[in-house]
Amino acid sequence: MQRLLRFDRLAIVAYLTLAWVTAAGLWGLDRILLRWLAFGFLAAFGILHSRLPEQNGSAKSQRLANLIIAFQTGLVVALIETTQAGFPFILLFFILSVTVMLYNPLRTGIFWLGGFILLTGWFFFEREGLGGGLWAMAIYAGGYLFFGIVTNALTQARLTQRQNTILLGELRAKNRQLEEYAAQAETLAVVEERNRLAREVHDTIGHRLTTAAVQLEGAQRLMPSEPIRAAAMIGAGRQQVREALQDLRQTVGRLREPVEIERSLSQALQRLAASFQEAIGLPIQLKLPENACELTSAQRLALYRTAQEGLTNIQRHASARQAWLCLECSPAQITLEVIDDGCGLTASSPGAGFGLLGLQERAAQLNGAITISDRQGGGTILAIQLPIQEVE
Repeated sequence: MQRLLRFDRLAIVAYLTLAWVTAAGLWGLDRILLRWLAFGFLAAFGILHSRLPEQNGSAKSQRLANLIIAFQTGLVVALIETTQAGFPFILLFFILSVTVMLYNPLRTGIFWLGGFILLTGWFFFEREGLGGGLWAMAIYAGGYLFFGIVTNALTQARLTQRQNTILLGELRAKNRQLEEYAAQAETLAVVEERNRLAREVHDTIGHRLTTAAVQLEGAQRLMPSEPIRAAAMIGAGRQQVREALQDLRQTVGRLREPVEIERSLSQALQRLAASFQEAIGLPIQLKLPENACELTSAQRLALYRTAQEGLTNIQRHASARQAWLCLECSPAQITLEVIDDGCGLTASSPGAGFGLLGLQERAAQLNGAITISDRQGGGTILAIQLPIQEVE
């Protein structure tokens, strides 16, 4: 930032005033030596004025400015006492009246103005007596106060404008950050939705279509030599495609009926269990709390998708005769277990990696955890634990 008194209009006025005072004051002196001495005082006054610090409102800037003003005041007193010419040199106090208000608060500035008024009265008292001194004090006091107070008001307005500019810049920067965060959040939401759809397709349709492709490839190889066996494999592949189509319809149906629309998670789990029992004929026992659990919408969705994922994996891998959905709510956490009595599904089982990864992602987003363990007597227990969160 450039210095205020070097480039501001007030600085131009101050230097023009100083030039006029110099010309008029030196013209009124009749001794050459006295003129040179006065010129030296005036030059020193101007040099000190040019060294005023940047007006930034800091305590350091204020102290340095007051020190320079004190030296300038001393130069004015020495100039007037040496030349015995009150006017026009006394007009330098108008410059100082403006300067003190640029660097000081109103109370401190008024203190300085009071000193200028007293010095002015003293100079006129020495030459014109008490009456002249009081009359001069009254006249010049009005000028000093007027210029000083107006300058103080302009300075405060300028400082306020500068602060507003800084705040506006900070606000714009914050707005840009918020826009960036919103774009990132939107991108993350899109990625999450893609991952969710990938999990749905992987756990239902992918397995069926992979099996059908393998059977059709085998039938193609056996067609020349074993047409009967090849025809059987084609029939099996066709059945797999039909089942994949059925899975697709079920998946689309589940996507169109998100858990958020349910009144409670228990109702959603009951509907899910009934849907699986009807589709694959697997008996599913429900163990649900009597009172509804206090859940956030994100927790409800994660628990519902875990139950959905677990039942799908039981259908694909477990060869189970029975399955259970158990939901428990405690003051500290919520636990959902998907249990079967089949051959078992572990983290190393073929095809389980992607589905387990998806469940772990869901749980991690809610500070929860996914565990897979063996069931006593055979089968697998898939569990998700979520900490209790404040319901919005």
